[in-house]
Amino acid sequence: MPRIDHLVYTITPADPGLHLFEVTLTIAAPDPGGQVVSLPAWIPGSYMIREFARNIVQIRAESDGRKVRLTKLDKHTWRAARSSGPLTLVYQVYAWDLSVRAAHLDHTHGFFNGTSVFLKVHGKEALPHVVDIRPPEGEAFEQWRVATSLPELKAKRHRFGTYIAQDYDELIDHPVEMGEFALIRFDAHGVPHEMAITGRVPNLDGERLAADLKAICERQIALFEPATKRAPMERYVFLTLAVGDGYGGLEHRASTALICSRSELPVKGQPQMTEGYRGFLGLCSHEYFHTWNVKRIKPAVFAPYDLAQENCTPLLWLFEGFTSYYDDLTLVRAGLIDAPTYLGLLAKTLNGVLRGSGRFKQSVAESSFDAWTKYYRQDENATNAIVSYYQKGSLVALLFDLTIRAQTKGRRSLDDVMRALWRRYGRDFYRDGGGRGVTEAEVEALFDEVSGLKLKPLFEMAVRGTKDLPLEEAFASFAVTLNDGRKGGKPSLDVRTKKDGGDCMIAAVFEGGAAHRAGLSAGDLLVAIDGLRVTASGLDGLLQRYRVGDTVGVHAFRRDELMAFHVVLQADATPKLAFEMKEKPAVGVKLRNAWLRGRG
Repeated sequence: MPRIDHLVYTITPADPGLHLFEVTLTIAAPDPGGQVVSLPAWIPGSYMIREFARNIVQIRAESDGRKVRLTKLDKHTWRAARSSGPLTLVYQVYAWDLSVRAAHLDHTHGFFNGTSVFLKVHGKEALPHVVDIRPPEGEAFEQWRVATSLPELKAKRHRFGTYIAQDYDELIDHPVEMGEFALIRFDAHGVPHEMAITGRVPNLDGERLAADLKAICERQIALFEPATKRAPMERYVFLTLAVGDGYGGLEHRASTALICSRSELPVKGQPQMTEGYRGFLGLCSHEYFHTWNVKRIKPAVFAPYDLAQENCTPLLWLFEGFTSYYDDLTLVRAGLIDAPTYLGLLAKTLNGVLRGSGRFKQSVAESSFDAWTKYYRQDENATNAIVSYYQKGSLVALLFDLTIRAQTKGRRSLDDVMRALWRRYGRDFYRDGGGRGVTEAEVEALFDEVSGLKLKPLFEMAVRGTKDLPLEEAFASFAVTLNDGRKGGKPSLDVRTKKDGGDCMIAAVFEGGAAHRAGLSAGDLLVAIDGLRVTASGLDGLLQRYRVGDTVGVHAFRRDELMAFHVVLQADATPKLAFEMKEKPAVGVKLRNAWLRGRG
């Protein structure tokens, strides 16, 4: 049982029709000078200020049956007036964000992250936090269950009841799903794992999903703890919401929240690896890898989090980019995809990075630091202004891995660096009062120490520089060549479009392309090319009638004005690079096999 100096929350789906959770917070010994409480402004793993307090519809405070005055100090902070006894706050939270980041409630299910619903009690963050999760009232909800990695106190597994966290940081790091869900179970190196799937998924092949997830999880556990195969959690839960069209994931210390399209999940009697299912396994692999990389190995600025404001770090390329590198690499190492498929996924990432001119203007370190204001708040010019620390960060990881393996003749690898980061900064992070995060300088020093190489020039070029990465040269030692698949060069406006009803709207204009040079802009609604109507799906067909260098007349609406442009068509600049494996030299094949199989 918790000590008397603990905090007690009760959360109830009070009105699924109005999407309202009601939360009661009881503070046994409030601050005698007036208790301050606040709701986080953002959720770890999603680097954008989201102002969760805006979803609090009503809030009141009382003590010994009498109303206590609440004064709002800023957009997410309140102070309760002095009270002689225990203080209770009661508030309603509007939950209608169908994402992995906040809270959602209706008659089909309930979901919440602690950052969206649990007020932080200032000065008492280190106390135990007890949570009574209650069901909604009514016969329609009698079959609802609970899925969470939050430790049970007086609740049975998957049942409503009382749960406990050792402090506030743990409280908000265990999302909760409630409703009717399919439950898939498996053990990974002796640790119980579950996937709770909410949403209708006909003929779900749960056995295949369990087997594939087991292979992924065991491979990652063994990567970080090759001798003991010891996982850093006692139990792990994948909380998965299957919808018609959706994608997303958010990591937590012993669970992850996922949204996927139901078409991506495996179907009984259909053993082929579809592109959608492969993508879903890659998402699961990505979020599971975060159990080590960012949930326990953290940048120094995240230890502890300041949830009231932005926590800027230049290291997201390591924590998100390297995780993006290992997600698909784990699939090939676990035997779920073959080497050519994996190299195809690498090529897709490389082509995506090369498509945008923003890579020449922003390094991955700068992209990391500016995540709050640029990457998570992208506009129509993003491709010309920024680079993704996810995508390019994964290529940086690839370059480091290939370089270390080649220059040490396979004696060292990026795997060794990740294990060293884990031993030094991650393994004991939540033990004995918590650990500390890693600084930029410590990261670079550890790379040199583990590899035995002098890697500063590589950091300057790949991490802090804006030049294209020399991947073709790096792959030469692995019997892999890089080929350009572009042939001819079909005419193009060099734009990205989107449907606007039945019309074709320009979503982005690529710098230096035909549309840019002619004056077309994002938001323009294409009407006609040389007098022929442009439809949502007909642009490419129209352009096939022309050659590179031809001048065409384009009519487009900008706002409510019809405008005319003379566009000189250029060759499609979309990169189409592809990797190809060779069978010689033997030393290169040996290095490649060790890399893809996770040896060395």
